[in-house]
Amino acid sequence: MNRIRQLGITGAFVSVTTLFFAWGFIASNNDPLIVALRAVFQLNYTEALLTQLVFFLAYGLVSLPAASLGNRLGPVNTIIVALAVMVGGCLLVQVSVRLDSYPPILAALFVLASGITILQVASNPLAAALGPQESSHFRLNFAQTFNSLGVVLGVHYGSWIMLGDAVIAGDRGQITDPAQRAEALGAVTQAFLIMASLLALVTLFVWSQRRRISAAASGAGPLPEASVLDAIRSRWAIFGSVAIGLYVGAEVSVGSIMINFLHQPHILGLPYEVGGRYLANLYWGGALAGRLIGSMLLTRMAAPRLLGVCALAAGALCLTVVSAEGAVAGFAALSVGLFNSIMFPTIFTITLERSGASQSSTSGLLCLAIVGGALLPLLVGLSADRLSLETAFAVPMLAYLVIAAFALRAGAVGVQGRAPG
Repeated sequence: MNRIRQLGITGAFVSVTTLFFAWGFIASNNDPLIVALRAVFQLNYTEALLTQLVFFLAYGLVSLPAASLGNRLGPVNTIIVALAVMVGGCLLVQVSVRLDSYPPILAALFVLASGITILQVASNPLAAALGPQESSHFRLNFAQTFNSLGVVLGVHYGSWIMLGDAVIAGDRGQITDPAQRAEALGAVTQAFLIMASLLALVTLFVWSQRRRISAAASGAGPLPEASVLDAIRSRWAIFGSVAIGLYVGAEVSVGSIMINFLHQPHILGLPYEVGGRYLANLYWGGALAGRLIGSMLLTRMAAPRLLGVCALAAGALCLTVVSAEGAVAGFAALSVGLFNSIMFPTIFTITLERSGASQSSTSGLLCLAIVGGALLPLLVGLSADRLSLETAFAVPMLAYLVIAAFALRAGAVGVQGRAPG
């Protein structure tokens, strides 16, 4: 019986990993989308990065009701609702693009991000709970590996469709020719229509596996009923939320400006579509490789120690970008992805272990903190417009230093306030 139950939990975990892949694939299309919209609507960096602002603002507004929804409906039904909202968001982007106006596209991206938020609130603690507590770091990192795979393939997909000749032919990324604008907008429409279809297939798959996942989730124990606001009383929930918000903001900021950064003649001078491939293969591919390596390292190395090493390395690479140019700066920026790799799941599980609030409350607050992904890109955009793209890397550098401080403190204080060892 125990073997049968374990097989059921393993099968449910495999099913849940498809969700990590799906939201990674969809969310990563923001990077090529920023380049395409900047060209079509002739935006500066601050205006173009509003796509990230509204996308991640949804985390701040939807996380609280998403946690309550998860407690009422259960994880499987909540996941199905999330996927349906994501399908609707992709279709709204496709419709909004036809209006040839930037604000409706931002509104549609908010809907899409709302679905991703609901999906994360339901899926992250579920992946951590499907097995022994001592291996929760490994499981969540393993699931995040599939998220990274989705990101790599998603950036390739988006760059291939949205960064074609219409964008490349634009003078310094700005399209003024009506025919080229129509072609570029048509490419965005096509990209999001295909993504809506893929998400519909994922929804059908989860629906077919709903009994297996529900049984495994029930066996792992239900999440306690609690208000997300309860987590605010926990010092570790607050510290973890700050760390995870800064991490998301730093990772998103670097990825959002990477294609334009690599396009500069004094860096690598890459065409936009080629820059998109570099972004996918080296930055996001580095995150994928890092999660595979990190999953193994976490079975031998304390999570706070590994997190601290990665945060300091990422900060040092950002400093290199600020102070150098050419291939050194370009490949230093691309290497940041490798050290981003284990940060999200490790911060998440470190916080869950040390928070005095319930897992559902803490998970909701952590996902709420992802709103940091909206604020840092805005600061990066302002820095890029007023100074330079290279100088803008100082913003994520400071974020990584705070994450290193979180890791140092977590290593000094054991689980739930007990000294380690």
